[in-house]
Amino acid sequence: MIAEQTLVNELKNKNTQAKAFEVLVDAYKERLYWHIRRIVLNHDDADDVLQNTFIKVYRSIEGFKGESKLYSWMYRIATNESLSFLKQKSRKLGVSNEELQEHLIENLQGDVYFEGEEIQLKLQKALARLPEKQKLVFNMKYYQEMKYEEISEILETSVGGLKASYHLAVKKIETYLRAD
Repeated sequence: MIAEQTLVNELKNKNTQAKAFEVLVDAYKERLYWHIRRIVLNHDDADDVLQNTFIKVYRSIEGFKGESKLYSWMYRIATNESLSFLKQKSRKLGVSNEELQEHLIENLQGDVYFEGEEIQLKLQKALARLPEKQKLVFNMKYYQEMKYEEISEILETSVGGLKASYHLAVKKIETYLRAD
């Protein structure tokens, strides 16, 4: 993979932008898809949000100042797009965010793209009950094995706060899995 700064420069250059954007999409589409999928839970919704994320990245690259890593910036966009999507969906359906999460979990079993076993389904149910921040931190730390410093850049919050959120999330998940 080409160096990040080189990629950013090529993304900002109108002559090299299209090719650089192809490189960017190839490099990050799978990681971003799974990050989004763990938030929105549905394959088709994740595809839509991923597409919106890349459109926003493409349109906003000029404003990228390089104060964070490129992937941190894209993860922040993907996270915000995912959360906005869920808010819009719950408003459209006239349900609370919690009710929407329950609905998404129920539909997960019938999702042909969900390859999880029973324990994965139980874990997803436990995650759906977590507060938004704890869910995001858990997903990034547990599934994507990100370092707290990387998550801190993406969520724009302190490492100490993230560690506390992760610890609380793990405790709540353990409690839920034992009770079930």
